[in-house]
Amino acid sequence: MAGPESDAQFLFTGIKMYFGSLTLTGRMNHVLTTYGEIVLLVLYFKSKLKKTPTVKAV
Repeated sequence: MAGPESDAQFLFTGIKMYFGSLTLTGRMNHVLTTYGEIVLLVLYFKSKLKKTPTVKAV
């Protein structure tokens, strides 16, 4: 068979359990983290642009 001989290979500990690329949960956490970072960056730059005062020429 092409699959693993035992499930012992997939008993991850530590951060591998949450962000391992071999499990669906790990892949999902990677995607959610990436989307979260993108959303935070967009919100940061939107709020930063609103706080800058516009200078009008006299």
